[in-house]
Amino acid sequence: MSFKVRFWGVRGSIPCPGPTTVRYGGNTPCIELRIGPEERLIVIDAGSGIRELGNRLLAEAGGRGPLEADIYLTHTHWDHIMGLPFFAPIYLPSTHLRVFGPVSHEGETLAAIVGGQMVYRYFPVRQEELAARIEYANLKEGSFDLGGGLHLTTKYLNHPVLCLGYRFEYGGRIFCTAYDTEPFRNLFSTDPADPSFDELLAEEGDLVAREQNGLIEEFFRGADLLVHDTQYTPEEYGKGRMGWGHTDTSDAARAAVRAGVRRLALFHHDPGRSDDQLDALVAETAAANPGVDIFAAREGMEISL
Repeated sequence: MSFKVRFWGVRGSIPCPGPTTVRYGGNTPCIELRIGPEERLIVIDAGSGIRELGNRLLAEAGGRGPLEADIYLTHTHWDHIMGLPFFAPIYLPSTHLRVFGPVSHEGETLAAIVGGQMVYRYFPVRQEELAARIEYANLKEGSFDLGGGLHLTTKYLNHPVLCLGYRFEYGGRIFCTAYDTEPFRNLFSTDPADPSFDELLAEEGDLVAREQNGLIEEFFRGADLLVHDTQYTPEEYGKGRMGWGHTDTSDAARAAVRAGVRRLALFHHDPGRSDDQLDALVAETAAANPGVDIFAAREGMEISL
């Protein structure tokens, strides 16, 4: 039973090439899955990392294709879709792509949101001029049989725009993503001295936050590999980043331990984080959480589940 994971982009927010990001890479999110004896191709997110993936796919196909793939977008923030116009296979008529993802407003289609970056004011080629056959489908929270023994579960995460986590199960193996997200927190005041304090609301807020965090941990429970948002250190998160939709390394690691995750890939690295800083962050996080194998996702890294 083949289930392979390869990272093509691991950074968050914006590409950050340079001498201090060479080892882990500076591209924004893109993950390639190869599943089953036919190596079914699934791509998670179309950040800047998808450009190199496209080049590799074309090289393997002799520059012509055909290519068939499913692309699952976690959400439509620009760092997760910006690479699609540079994904070379979309310019070939032999390419067939199915693009899935959440949309925050039912009045807007996924095709309009993602393809909106391909208009003349931003890019020299319009979406309507692409040679590939591309189908878009709005995806919501749920459970889906994808055929061939592959099952997908999706879960809404905690981010400023609608965002999905993905749980793929095949051959007794579980691969899960939980990014971009941060822990749910009580939005009501818990300070009795605060004029806005309401005891009932404070209790309800605590209850809802605990329930939602528990649901997300159940979503990735028992995963063989969990790719989790860890853009911030605990210190950074506590100094003005709360509410921005990203998790600190400590919160992510503790959640993985509680959920019985086997391996945790720290992901969506802050663009200002150097390779050496990431090394130190991994060492510190792993030492404090011995119950799970912790490492930082790196461009080019391939893992067989």
